[in-house]
Amino acid sequence: METVREIGALRDAVAAFRADGQLVALVPTMGALHAGHVALVEAARRPGTKVVASIFVNPRQFGPNEDLARYPRREQADLRMLEAAGCDLVWLPGVETMYPDGFASTVSVQGVSETFDGASRPGHFDGVATVVTKLFNQVRPDTAYFGEKDFQQLAVIRRMVTDLDMGIEITGVPTQREDDGLAMSSRNIYLDEEERGKATALPRALGVAARSIGRGDDAAAALEDARATLIAAGFTIDYVALADAETLSDDPAPDRPRRLLAAARMGATRLIDNIAIEDS
Repeated sequence: METVREIGALRDAVAAFRADGQLVALVPTMGALHAGHVALVEAARRPGTKVVASIFVNPRQFGPNEDLARYPRREQADLRMLEAAGCDLVWLPGVETMYPDGFASTVSVQGVSETFDGASRPGHFDGVATVVTKLFNQVRPDTAYFGEKDFQQLAVIRRMVTDLDMGIEITGVPTQREDDGLAMSSRNIYLDEEERGKATALPRALGVAARSIGRGDDAAAALEDARATLIAAGFTIDYVALADAETLSDDPAPDRPRRLLAAARMGATRLIDNIAIEDS
């Protein structure tokens, strides 16, 4: 596995892949890797494809009171994990490479970015769209892989790629979970032992609500029950909502794919999760 930190070296490595007749798959990450990221690399590994993973903690998607300074950074452990997963190339740009002096451009995706996390974290998805556009332009992949845990992010990127004719295949990989159901996340390490035990209420509450809605029960009542369960467990709720799985409209038609999404804080740690509605 090769690691590169300069755009010229990145371009040379990708050009060598293409000269050998290989396709290129990109797995963008912010490091602090776990089994969920490994699942992305494994999904990207196909015959005739080279896998490029990026590690960059993007300051532009953190708000002024968010956890940029304490976001976990463990480059050597991440590199060992990527190599074991079969990654071919790791792109490790610095902030000065991504946002050099005078940088003045922002990519903004309207509509799908405005609700839920977009409303709770102003500017967050502009930061996501901008850095992903830069990564796409730097690596120039044929395909890119993102986890479904960050479901709104995935919807924003799909919209952006379609609107801007980027010609990149975007694949969502199912959320990877711990044995007790909690979605794997780099931020889980912030939870102390007591908070970690209470946090399992989030996937359980969403699962109960999703099954109820899938049976045709009243959606508003199911959402309210989920909120009550989370509050009882010690969460402070940001949102628990039912949305159209493509547009993220919070008034989805029952004959379209729907997604149940939630964000809530356990102590100082903000957790997100989502689950598809399966009609029964």
